[in-house]
Amino acid sequence: MKMLGIRLALSGLVLAASLSAHAQVKIGVVSSATGPTALVGIPQKNTVALLPAKIGDLNVEYIALDDASDPTASVTAVKKLISEQNVDAIIGPSGSPNAMGVIQFVADAGVPLLAPVGTAAVVTPMDDKKKWVFKTTQNDDIIATALVEHMVRKGVKTVGFIGVGDPYGENWYKVFSALADKNGMKIVANERFQRQDASVTGQSLKILGAAPDAVLVAAAGGPAVLPHTTLVEQGYKGQIYQTHGAALPDFLKLGGKKVEGTVLAASLMLVLPEIADNHPSKKIAADYIAAYEKAHGTKPATFGANVFDAGLLLQQAIPAAAKVAKPGTKEFRAALRDSLEQTRELVGTQGIYNMSATDHSGFDERGRVLIAVRDGGWTLAK
Repeated sequence: MKMLGIRLALSGLVLAASLSAHAQVKIGVVSSATGPTALVGIPQKNTVALLPAKIGDLNVEYIALDDASDPTASVTAVKKLISEQNVDAIIGPSGSPNAMGVIQFVADAGVPLLAPVGTAAVVTPMDDKKKWVFKTTQNDDIIATALVEHMVRKGVKTVGFIGVGDPYGENWYKVFSALADKNGMKIVANERFQRQDASVTGQSLKILGAAPDAVLVAAAGGPAVLPHTTLVEQGYKGQIYQTHGAALPDFLKLGGKKVEGTVLAASLMLVLPEIADNHPSKKIAADYIAAYEKAHGTKPATFGANVFDAGLLLQQAIPAAAKVAKPGTKEFRAALRDSLEQTRELVGTQGIYNMSATDHSGFDERGRVLIAVRDGGWTLAK
């Protein structure tokens, strides 16, 4: 009888170990690996292979889909991941309009979304739907504040604004115009263009006609280059600023000498050798860059790091959620959301995350540096 009890106990341990080994968290990833936002989406797609395959006792499966930069396709992909794959969380999509379009669906399903997008509109103002969204990039106000402070130091009084005609550009205008007004600067031109546009000649001529001291371009990925180079080609001599949406190697490649002197605020990743060794994010950013370069033969854009940081957030949050419920259940997903919201002082590649019920981005000034383009490369701005 005693031997039987031992055998049953051992059998139970083997079964528990087997169940633990097969326990699995499913994470969907939606990126724009093709289409107008591909320069953002490709490093994000490439980063999936660097995300943790095991978290605690749980195996993690990543199901990656390409939305071709199409917001409608983003919705289709998200619905597929929720209804067919029963994912526990989703990372993506790459574009701001794409992310805005899927909030309703992840909220209805109760699936946490880690959005690696620029616009703060995905998490502000907080409501019952956006409480399911967590943002892995710096909010616009953190970046805009650094740019406006630089403009003030340089004596800028008038500014021209040109942004994409979607949530990214619109939220940037909202944030920037308020800061400009507060600091005594006047926006003398306000233009929009579409991400897929091949020309912005008309918009740039209007900006030139207003003769601003400086111009701010608010766009992400490749589209950030076109207004900038067009203004330079048409003879604009003032200072041109960019948002963190331009923080990618291809901005330098596509813009060439025409983007020389650009000022932007973005991740420390762009100027890592100039960052003090005691900065908490320096080592993890360097490790990510090295791993990406080893896997893909090229350095990553900061957009890829936004997906890597989503993995770090999940790595911290999943074990706590697993104590509440099993992966694949609505209870687990709710616990995961709650755990993400309780993130404190998590060091990422871009900065430090501190989430709360009212702040689902969590970055502070440690998540940005002021950068200039000099001699075809990035350097800390003076």
